[in-house]
This record gives sequence, C-alpha cells and structure tokens, in this order.
Amino acid sequence: MQHFRISFAVTFILLALGGWWGYNHGGMAGLAQALWITAVLGIMEVSLSFDNAVVNASVLKHWNAFWRKLFLTVGILVAVFGMRLVFPLLIVSMATGLGLMEVWHMALNTPQEYSRYLTGAHAEVAAFGGAFLLLVFLNFLFDDRKQLHWLGWIEESIGKHGTESLAVLLTLAAVFGCVSLVGADEQYKVLTAGVVGVIVYLAVGWISGLLEEKEPAGGDDDDTTEAGVGPVAATIAKGSFGGFLYLEVLDASFSFDGVIGAFAITTDVVIIMLGLAIGAMFVRSLTVFLVHKGTLDEYVYLEHGAHYAIGILALIMLASVKYHIPEWITGLSGVAFIGVSLWSSIRHKRQHNA
Repeated sequence: MQHFRISFAVTFILLALGGWWGYNHGGMAGLAQALWITAVLGIMEVSLSFDNAVVNASVLKHWNAFWRKLFLTVGILVAVFGMRLVFPLLIVSMATGLGLMEVWHMALNTPQEYSRYLTGAHAEVAAFGGAFLLLVFLNFLFDDRKQLHWLGWIEESIGKHGTESLAVLLTLAAVFGCVSLVGADEQYKVLTAGVVGVIVYLAVGWISGLLEEKEPAGGDDDDTTEAGVGPVAATIAKGSFGGFLYLEVLDASFSFDGVIGAFAITTDVVIIMLGLAIGAMFVRSLTVFLVHKGTLDEYVYLEHGAHYAIGILALIMLASVKYHIPEWITGLSGVAFIGVSLWSSIRHKRQHNA
C-alpha cells in the first residue's frame, strides 16, 4: 500500500475541497452530492485509464529514479491541471475567441454553455486523440522485436511485415475515413486534427530518437561523461525526455474523453476537475506499483492487452466524431482486454513453471 499513500492523502484533501465547494453552493445536501460525484468521477477515471497505466509502466520501467520522480511530480501537475483543466479551457477559448479567464468564468457561472462549446469541439479532439492512439497500437503490433506474441503466429506474422510507415499509412487512411463521417463544415477541422495527431506522434518519436543518438558511450551507470555531461543530461540523452513527452501526450489523448464523459454526470467544472484529479493520482500510483513490483515481467501479456485496449479506444474515438458511443462501452472494452490478457498471463506462467 505504500505506493498509494500519497494518492490516498490527495484523495482525502480533494474530497474535502469538493465537500466544501458543495456545502457553499447547496448546504449539507450539496456537500453529500459533491462528495458522491467526486468519488464516482475518480473511480470512472481509473476504470477508463487502467490500460493507460499499464502502457505507462511499460515505458517507465526503463527509466531511472530521476525521471520516475519527475513523472510523479511535474507529470502529475501537467496531468491534473494541464490536461483536465487548462486543456479543455483552451479548447473552448479557441472555439469562442474568448480569453482563458472569461472561459473560466463561463465554466463557473454558465456550465451548460461551457459544456456545449466543449462538446462541440469533440470531433476535432477525437480525431487528434484517435490518430495518436492508433499509432501507439499499430507500432506495438508491428514491433518485430517482441519475443512473446499474445495471438501466436498471427501476431508474429503481422510484426514481421509491418513497419512504422505502414502504421502511418493506415492511420492516415483511418483519419480520411473519419473525415467522411462528418459534415462538410467540419471536414477540414477533423482532417487537420487527425493529421496533427500523426505529426505529434512522429515528432515525439523523432525527439526521443535524436536524444538517444547523443547518448554518451560511458554507459548507463556513469555519473559523468568524457565531455563533462552530468547525470541529468545523460538521462535526457537516453531518450527519457522524449518518453516523458510521449506519456504526457498519451495521457492527454485519454483524459479528454474522460472530461467529456464527466459532463454526463455533472456540469460543475470544479467537481469534475477534483474527481478526475483523484483518478489521475491513482493511475500514476498504479503505474509506479506495476514498475516496482515487476508486474509486467510476471504477467507477460498485460502489456499486450493494454495496447489492444488502446487500439479499440482509438477506433471508438474516431467513430465518435459521428456516432455517440457510451462511456461504459469504452471502459468495459479496456477492462475486458486487460482481464483476458491477465488470464492468458496466468496460464503462461503456470505452463512455464510446469
């Protein structure tokens, strides 16, 4: 439980803030309602982002203590306040031409109007997030360096013949298919958002690869290099900075869907931020728990299940530009893949031990 101590402490503080906010706006009834909705949103965020935690752990397990701490400090601030508060405000600001403070006042005073503008931008955000997540899934599927294949020879054959270029080609084709689903007035916006999602993924990969090329020859354990580079610079040179950007964009792709879904429960932007912040904290703690316990090494197909869940989520997001897909379907599809992959991992472990 030590990995979750900070999350429980933050949960207590955020629930107290939520209760105080509810009490000021509705007395004891408002307090009880605020506590309940904040808790529900936190649980919803964890259920929707469990596959995100597994993928985060698959990246984070290669990092040293410095970058892990950065992920839990700066990363959580970006995840909570950046992606779940400022990012939606920026979207509404761009849609309306208003300043951030004006949009913030709109969210507090006329939340229905704020929700309408935010929901109105769903198609563009879904195209961006869907394209990015689809590339995450396809590049995992096309990785011919994987030693284990959850789907056996089918996955192995796909990995041998797939390339990053094919992943980009298929993603762009999916974006164009997504464009055909919307009206003429939205097609340019959706196309631009989808292409930007592809560009961001490739840019993050390029930055990470560029930094890896500059890795000093002294080895991972050296505190300094011949050129006098310190341990922080050496760590960045390993590509962890690129990985940090990758995880933050990945989190952004997950988080906005949760923000939109939260408005189906409440229009109070403060309660939404507090509830999703609780969920984000537990996702971060779960990520570190998976790394420290070596869970991905013990249950070898969990990473596969998480990536397949991301692939399904990407297709759902792309389809959602036209069709409304309930959040429970999104959440259950991810849980189903994680559950089946866990069961497969247990079977594999028993067979290996035997």
